[in-house]
Amino acid sequence: VAMAEQQEKAFQKQNNVYLNTKALLSKKTEKGERYYKTVGLGFKTPKEAINGTYIDKKCPFTSNVSIRGRIIKGICIGTKMKNTIVIRRDYLHYVKKYLRFEKRHTTVSAHCAPCFSHVKVGDIVTIGQCRPLSKTVRFNVLKFEPFKIVGNVKKQFMLFQTKNAIKITCLLYTSPSPRDLSTSRMPSSA
Repeated sequence: VAMAEQQEKAFQKQNNVYLNTKALLSKKTEKGERYYKTVGLGFKTPKEAINGTYIDKKCPFTSNVSIRGRIIKGICIGTKMKNTIVIRRDYLHYVKKYLRFEKRHTTVSAHCAPCFSHVKVGDIVTIGQCRPLSKTVRFNVLKFEPFKIVGNVKKQFMLFQTKNAIKITCLLYTSPSPRDLSTSRMPSSA
């Protein structure tokens, strides 16, 4: 373990690496012993997690935090906390009375491992649900795509649709309009 990574009062080490043995229990990388894993679900382990020297007990790639539950895509709107980012997730809510959609959003805090240290405000981030990591953090960053947004990031509305949402919107757009419904219910004047 490099001394540059020892920034806390307690000695930082990975749980699955025994530092005093001659036989290797973990995978050997270019810089020595390092434990890393794939989180599954088609997400690749970043090269920074494999070859890096950071130690993070909440990282899904280099610790025992498992990803299960929901996978969410959103836009990063805040990186001011240490190893935590804020993500804005926009969605459409259907109002049955008016047969229309309204825009809504939620903000989610997610742990950002040091292998994703170059995430900036405005990037598109994919996060996965994990066990509670702190009072407000229940998600972990799995992937990010650099993205450039002109203007205020918080005012942008970006919809990341899933297959089920696309089917629902297609069904709603093919349903008759309110004008057609009102004319078909009128009694005939015969």
